[in-house]
Amino acid sequence: MGLSAVRATVGRFVSIRCANSTLVAMITEVSCENLPASDEYIASASVDLLGEIFGGPERTKFQRGVTNYPTIGDTVDLITNQELRTVYAPTGSDQIHIGTLQQDPSVLAYVDVEEMLSKHFAVLGSTGVGKSTGVSLLLNEILQARPNLRVFLLDVHNEYGRCFGDRALVLNPRNLKLPFWLFNFEEIVDVLFAGRPGVPEELDILAEVIPMAKGIYTQYQNADRLGLKRIDPKTIAYTVDTPVPFRLVDLISLIDERMGKLENRSSRIIYHKLISRIETVRNDPRYAFMFDNANVGGDTMAEVISYLFRLPANGKPMTIMQLAGFPAEVVDSVVSVLCRMAFDFGLWSDGASPLLFVCEEAHRYASADRNIGFGPTRKAISRIAKEGRKYGVYLGLITQRPAELDATIISQCNTLFAMRLANDRDQALLRSAVSDAAANLLSFVPSLGTREVLAFGEGVALPTRLRFKEVPIHQLPRSDSATSTIPSAAGHDTHFVSAVLERWRGATSHRDVPNDPSINERPAARTIEAPMLQPSLGLDPDRFSLLKKPLR
Repeated sequence: MGLSAVRATVGRFVSIRCANSTLVAMITEVSCENLPASDEYIASASVDLLGEIFGGPERTKFQRGVTNYPTIGDTVDLITNQELRTVYAPTGSDQIHIGTLQQDPSVLAYVDVEEMLSKHFAVLGSTGVGKSTGVSLLLNEILQARPNLRVFLLDVHNEYGRCFGDRALVLNPRNLKLPFWLFNFEEIVDVLFAGRPGVPEELDILAEVIPMAKGIYTQYQNADRLGLKRIDPKTIAYTVDTPVPFRLVDLISLIDERMGKLENRSSRIIYHKLISRIETVRNDPRYAFMFDNANVGGDTMAEVISYLFRLPANGKPMTIMQLAGFPAEVVDSVVSVLCRMAFDFGLWSDGASPLLFVCEEAHRYASADRNIGFGPTRKAISRIAKEGRKYGVYLGLITQRPAELDATIISQCNTLFAMRLANDRDQALLRSAVSDAAANLLSFVPSLGTREVLAFGEGVALPTRLRFKEVPIHQLPRSDSATSTIPSAAGHDTHFVSAVLERWRGATSHRDVPNDPSINERPAARTIEAPMLQPSLGLDPDRFSLLKKPLR
């Protein structure tokens, strides 16, 4: 190494030669004092003791923590390359190689997969510091080390679709089937009221009729077994949150039946509004992933769970859920459903099939401010953070604003990868999350370079400043809608603008969008004939003509 590379400075490791071991320490402060009546000075340094190396030259072993403390006169040297290799040597097959030490690029940096996953991890860093690339690197290495581990990634900006090749299933609103009856009461209310607080009177009606609609569906399913005997749906012990199917046609029938019993016309307005609200969402093509075949029925929960969480994996153990195409009003509820089902499946299967749930832009779904965001989503992520490891559901959080993320949730992540953070509040939260021995490294956080990271916690041998290794081009994250600041040389004419407008309007209508090669068209939606309303349920088919529209 050159002279500049071996200077003792803040953040460097030193070795202290004791009688029975070699202590490993990190320089936290340097100072000098001029000698009286002389041009010479004495340099001194403060250090944090991190661990010690035992054994002779042939068989050395590093352990965290210190059992032998140094005494006056013990020799202090900058740590050697061989000692660094001993400290960071992989200790088993569960170690994955993620980069090199900043202090000595010839020494490889490893992470313990078991410790990182079983105790959750977080990647923190401002925009543009290589955070997404680091996430791609970590997940690809995890999949390589644990080929049977299932991974579910919430891809907020649709940038990871090409990072994992044929090992990942990419889902978006065009190919996702997430039946509305899988949503619990709070989640379906959030969908119907477009993220706004529900009207109390309408909520009371929904809370009453949803369990009855589930009972009616169960009655239809058991009709052959029960013969002509009619069962009162009220006697079937379903709650509004029981994940069993029901049909919208039954739900509207029950609301209409109650409305017909009211003598006061003004009281019927509430029922009219609720029915109109359900029909509006039901017929919005943006919600087709929820309401396709809403009146046909069928208990597809096993198929949905198997498809979403890769059971069996069939060579694709990873699911990438691209959220950018979902209506903004429904994203929170969709994330809530996915988090909740991931935890509940782990709970009721006793952790038989481990799953890593990775949440990008985590501060959007679990905000530190309880007045921001959707409460059930925060609750679902919090349950995974606090109890998931007991049931084989592990959490990976990625955020650029850790100060805006719920402190209780991030405190459950025992391995942290901190990249450049310029905000004072973010740095303060990071200081509160790491041990005192590692806190001195945090002074480097605002000045870290691209791909540089400070790694703390159970997954690494020591608090470490390292540099993520290069990621192959085919694994680099790139948004599907990535554009250049340089306009196309061909220019755009009126025909192009018209085609864009057709695509724009087509996103919120049932009309098929004409195929135009000048823009990236969405596939045409499938149109099928909806079943007619059944008069036996007490509905007037002409009155609810909206339900006759074709499904998408």
